[in-house]
Amino acid sequence: MNETRPIATEPVLPDKAMTPIVPPGNTAGQAMALVVAIMSFLACLTVGAVSLVNQSAVTWQSQISREATVQIRPARGLDVETALAEARAVAVGFDGVRAARVIGRDETLGLLEPWLGAGLELDQLPLPRLVVITIDEDSPPDFAAMRSAIAEVVPNATLDDHRAWVSRLVSMARTMTFAGTCVLVLVLAALVMTVVFATRGAMAGNHEVIEVLHFVGARGGFIARQFQNRFLVIGLRGAAAGGLAAIIVFIASSLWASRNLTTAENEQLSAFFGDFTIGMGAYIGVMLVVVLVGLLTMLTARLTVLRVLHEFDEKRADPSR
Repeated sequence: MNETRPIATEPVLPDKAMTPIVPPGNTAGQAMALVVAIMSFLACLTVGAVSLVNQSAVTWQSQISREATVQIRPARGLDVETALAEARAVAVGFDGVRAARVIGRDETLGLLEPWLGAGLELDQLPLPRLVVITIDEDSPPDFAAMRSAIAEVVPNATLDDHRAWVSRLVSMARTMTFAGTCVLVLVLAALVMTVVFATRGAMAGNHEVIEVLHFVGARGGFIARQFQNRFLVIGLRGAAAGGLAAIIVFIASSLWASRNLTTAENEQLSAFFGDFTIGMGAYIGVMLVVVLVGLLTMLTARLTVLRVLHEFDEKRADPSR
């Protein structure tokens, strides 16, 4: 009586055949890890730049939305100090205004000194004077009524509620975020193409072994796992190196900013462009990029192997090809 033998899900191969299809430490793998590290570094820098821009835009928007400015232009026969006091008194009388203060001569000189130099004489320059109004963000005043009331008292005064600035900042932040996202997608697309070529190259180098394994019954998933596991290690190693390099750049930029943005000129630059401090969101983004690159490398390698094995099957089914 013939004994029925179970069919093995994977072929039983000799020990020599069970050596890794993808050599664990070859030069191609090291080069691949370097390429992944470079692309991960660029992707992480993009994430950090987008985070910095968004963080600065939120800070600017919050600061601008909390204040309004009355600007009084000097004119012949106008007592600027009296006009400033009158404009302040009108502004304070509106509901939703928490405080109002006049920017004094010394403070005005301090604001202009980084741009125009020391030793300025305000009387010799037709510079406008300012009243800064602190408003309640939850219950802002009626800016149209305030603008009309101030203009009646001081004809040379104009009220700026900074809405145009807020709109421009939001548009800029959205544009920068969109541009950063596009750069990130392009970097990841280049990474996918690199992994595809590297996987095909590794398969071409072991073409005979892979074809024999597949011919004797090794399933595509078994062969694909050999590649995906190896490329997962390469991807995570390269991504971790690139992410670590990006974190070092973030920390170095923060240290540089803390030491070099203390002068009056640099404080003005910091007010415009932020303090170059990377927030926690950027570091979380770096970790997500590392995980994403590793998974993307693994998935790309697997799909590429399955595609090549499918091409093997088509050639075997059609010898004329």
